[in-house]
Amino acid sequence: MEVRPGYKRTEVGLIPADWAVALLGGYVRITSGASPSLFRFSSSGIPYFKVEQLSSAEKYLDATDTPYLFERGDSVPEQSVIFAKRGGAIALNKLRILRRASFMDTNLMALTPHDGLECEYLYYALGYIGLWRFADTTSVPQINNKHVKPLPFPLPTALEQRTIAGALSDVDELLASLDRLIAKKRDLKQAAMQQLLTGQTRLPGFRGEWEVKRLGDYVTFLRNGVNSRAELLPEGRVRYLHYGDIHACTDSYLSPEALPRLPDTKAARLDRLRDGDLIFADASEDIAGVCKSVELRDIRDSELVAGLHTIAARFDKKLLTDGFKGFLQFCPPFATHLRRLAAGTKVYATNRAHIASVEMHLPSVPEQTAIATVLSDMDAEVSALAARRDKTRNLKLAMMQELLTGKTRLVPAGGAHV
Repeated sequence: MEVRPGYKRTEVGLIPADWAVALLGGYVRITSGASPSLFRFSSSGIPYFKVEQLSSAEKYLDATDTPYLFERGDSVPEQSVIFAKRGGAIALNKLRILRRASFMDTNLMALTPHDGLECEYLYYALGYIGLWRFADTTSVPQINNKHVKPLPFPLPTALEQRTIAGALSDVDELLASLDRLIAKKRDLKQAAMQQLLTGQTRLPGFRGEWEVKRLGDYVTFLRNGVNSRAELLPEGRVRYLHYGDIHACTDSYLSPEALPRLPDTKAARLDRLRDGDLIFADASEDIAGVCKSVELRDIRDSELVAGLHTIAARFDKKLLTDGFKGFLQFCPPFATHLRRLAAGTKVYATNRAHIASVEMHLPSVPEQTAIATVLSDMDAEVSALAARRDKTRNLKLAMMQELLTGKTRLVPAGGAHV
C-alpha cells in the first residue's frame, strides 16, 4: 500500500514523518508499589493509594479518604501515570495521573516521564494503545517491566504532545461536567420522589387525604415463562422479558425493542403483556433490589411475554394510572413492605402474595398523573444528558484515533499551532 506523503510506516503503524518511535523504557522511570506492612500510617503525610481507588472515572488520583504515611521515603513523584499491574482489559486500562507525590500498594505500577515525554500525552497514548494487549496471558493477566521497557511508542515533539493532550483534556473536562450535571439531576429527582411519592409536597390543585388501598384487590397476575437465556433467539415474533433485563434497566419504564425472542411453541400458553403492565423481578442478590420493577410502554403491535423470575402484574387503571406504576417501587411503604417480607440468604425472593398484601396510601388518579408527568420529565432530562455524554465520549474516541496516530495534526510539521 502506498504511503501517504509526509508519513512513514513504522512498528507502531503509519505516523507523521517528523514523529519519532522510541522504546518507552528510555523515557520513563518505572516504579512498583510496596506492601503497607512496610509503613506506619498516620492522619497526615504522604498519601498511600490502593488499586481499589482506581475504580472512579476521574482522570486524576486525589488523596481523598486515603491513608497517609507518617514517614517520608522514596515516593512516586507527582505527574506520574499510575495503573493496576493485574487484571483483565478493563482493569489494566484504568490509568490515572498523580497530582502529588504518593506511595502505592504492590498491585500498582507508576510511570514517571522524563526527557521530553509529557505526562498527559503519556496518559492518553497509553489509553489508546491499550496496556492489556501486552499483558502475560496467564490466569490473571499482568503487566511487568518487561512489557513496558521495550514497548514501541510514538513520540511527537513536546509542543505537539501538549497540544494533543490539551485537546483531549478539554473533552474530558466536558465529560466530567456532564457527569456532575447528571448526578445533580438524579439527586434532584430523588428528592422530588421523596417529597411527591409520600405526599410531603403536593402539586398545585391537589388537596385532601390519600386513601389506603390494598393492592391485591385491584391486580391480576399474568402467566410468565421459565425459559433461560440459552433458549432465546435473536429473531422471532414474541419478545421475552427476563428478570435480568429488569435489574439492568436504569429507568422506571421499559420499551421492548431490544429484547430477545422466545420460540412461538414455548410462548403459546403465556399471557401477552400490554402497555401499563408492571413487571417485577422476583429475585435479587441484595435487599436494595427487592421490589425492582419496570412499567411497560410502547409495545404497540409487538407480542411480549414475561419470563424467568418475573412477576407480571396488571393493575386496575382506576387504582394506578399508566405512567405512575413504574414509580411504585420508590414509594417507601411499598418498598419497605416487600423488603420486610423478602426471604432468602444469598438471594432475596418476592412473590405474588407479597405484592398483593401491600396496603398503602395512594393519591387519586389525576394526582398520580401529575406526579408521573413531573418525574417523567425529570427522567427525560437525565436521559438527554446521558445521550449527550455518550455522544461526547464517542467523539473523544474518534479524536484519539485521529490525534494519537497523527492522521489529524493540530501542529504542522516542525511548526507552531495551526
